[in-house]
Amino acid sequence: MSREELRQGVRAALASIMDPRSGRDIVAAGMVTDVEVDDAGNVRLAFVLKPDDPPQLPREARRAVQAVSGVVSAKVDVRAAPGDAPATTPKAVPAPTPRQFPHLGTVLAISSGKGGVGKSTVSVNLAAALAAQGFKVGLMDADIYGPNLPRMLGVIGQEPVISPARRILPLEAHGLKVMSIGSLIARDVATIWRGPIITKIITQFLGDVDWGQLDYFLVDLPPGTGDAQLSLVQSVNVAAGVIVTTPQEVAVGDALRGAKMFEKVNVPLLGIVENMSYFQCAHCGERTHIFAAGGGRRLAEELGAPLLGEIPLQEIVQELAEQGQPVVLAAPQSPAGQALLAMADRVVSALKARG
Repeated sequence: MSREELRQGVRAALASIMDPRSGRDIVAAGMVTDVEVDDAGNVRLAFVLKPDDPPQLPREARRAVQAVSGVVSAKVDVRAAPGDAPATTPKAVPAPTPRQFPHLGTVLAISSGKGGVGKSTVSVNLAAALAAQGFKVGLMDADIYGPNLPRMLGVIGQEPVISPARRILPLEAHGLKVMSIGSLIARDVATIWRGPIITKIITQFLGDVDWGQLDYFLVDLPPGTGDAQLSLVQSVNVAAGVIVTTPQEVAVGDALRGAKMFEKVNVPLLGIVENMSYFQCAHCGERTHIFAAGGGRRLAEELGAPLLGEIPLQEIVQELAEQGQPVVLAAPQSPAGQALLAMADRVVSALKARG
């Protein structure tokens, strides 16, 4: 098969996918651009996604291309439409009023000032611990650029299904419901998205996913204080926020800015979780503070918030996460498991105290 024949087959496969927003196929709608095919059968294309487009369309496009005879590999680069970001600074407009989602229960945002502090580890284990106590728990992955929850919960490669009522059914793992862009976009797809796309995904995950009736709805936010954080608090009433940090001052300084972000958007700070607090020897039990000591406690005191937990650095946490097993379920008697379970109890108590 010649390269041109393969290109035509690829375009025909893409033209079989309909864009529900425009009612046209994704090629005619201009969503697919820059289709490249080499002599070896490798295909690469760009997919232009607008805020109103279903985020699963790029994955459907890739699946269709991979099914074409002669295609060896298919890569999709997802881009925002050029007009999604204003060229000039717009005039200030009132922030949207958050919608009421009573079926979500208590909405809790887990954030961090910087990446690499174990925020997703805390989110996954907190959600799993709450579900193990009998609560109905939903976990939303709002880290659009670095979605890790599917792997950490053992659902990587699984895709949500669409109900006859056009509602997205979340995946289920370890007794909780989970939704992540990582379950809609293949892990090697580059997501080149601006704020409007991120806002659309978050609002879709809140309103178009059939979460059922929940007691707790946890949101794993990306690091920092950007579009995802603002979109969340403008879309739903967040009951409280939790900040995850590590002990060293560099991380604590960034975490402070994250806490101040919650303050500015009127989200109460529930408390601080210090991850990687210390290393505990498995043989003698001696504790070694690898990343300094006490940063999380000092931050909590500065903010007048409780220290919800000091989680030790333990190799088994990462090993189990790679296997899709939260440590609070797979190794609850481990030092990290015990610390995370105690943290979950403090979170429940703190939320109850707030009423």
